[in-house]
Amino acid sequence: MTKRLFPMKKIFISFALTVGLVAGVTTTVAAEEGGFQAAGNNIRDQASLQRGAKLFFNYCVGCHSLKYVRYSRMAEDLGLSEDEVMKNLNFTGAKFGDPVISHMPEDSGQQFFGKAPPDLSLEVRAKEQGPDWVFSYLNSFYVDPTRPVGWNNTVFPNASMPFPLWELQGIQTAVKKEGSDDVEKLELSQPGKLTPAQYQQAARDLTNFLEYASEPAALQRQRYGIWVLLFLAGFTFLAYLLKKEYWKDVH
Repeated sequence: MTKRLFPMKKIFISFALTVGLVAGVTTTVAAEEGGFQAAGNNIRDQASLQRGAKLFFNYCVGCHSLKYVRYSRMAEDLGLSEDEVMKNLNFTGAKFGDPVISHMPEDSGQQFFGKAPPDLSLEVRAKEQGPDWVFSYLNSFYVDPTRPVGWNNTVFPNASMPFPLWELQGIQTAVKKEGSDDVEKLELSQPGKLTPAQYQQAARDLTNFLEYASEPAALQRQRYGIWVLLFLAGFTFLAYLLKKEYWKDVH
């Protein structure tokens, strides 16, 4: 009976590794085939979340809310004090326990952009490609004089959104395919305050923060998950010892 356990164990491990590898390859291929850049973000990276929060509150909250995220919960999850949040991230005079609401009234957004800017609390979860979509979107703005706001985007064409991070990235221009209006590639025609590598990291940090905002409980779930797996491993070992004890006299 004991001899039969080892082949089954090897089969199980091989199956688990295969599933993991296939899932990883499938995700990467899907992102590449769909024209999306892999975000490569990690919501367990607290420093990245803090940088992403800084970017959001300095460049995005003027138009976009996070109505399902409270300042107090954000402070706890990101390792920030109440004083740090209220001084550096709260620009609307909201209370510490209030949700993150934009400066812009909905009717003003309708007037300026033709449509009120959406709440971004669930933006990452709403996209099939998740953080890859958001990261690619932040990297795909280009100047377009034909658009009312002066900008366009290859991921979300004709979006009614100006590019808030243009000072950081710089200005990209579109190179069209010969004899077509389709965009072949984007070129950085005017550098920004950040180098391309630095801007990539900034876009990744902002994407990371928005993924966190879409499900703050994910941080606790992942921490608890480790202990659950350890418990299951310990329980499985004890169950195996008990099984051996029950069946030791059976031949």
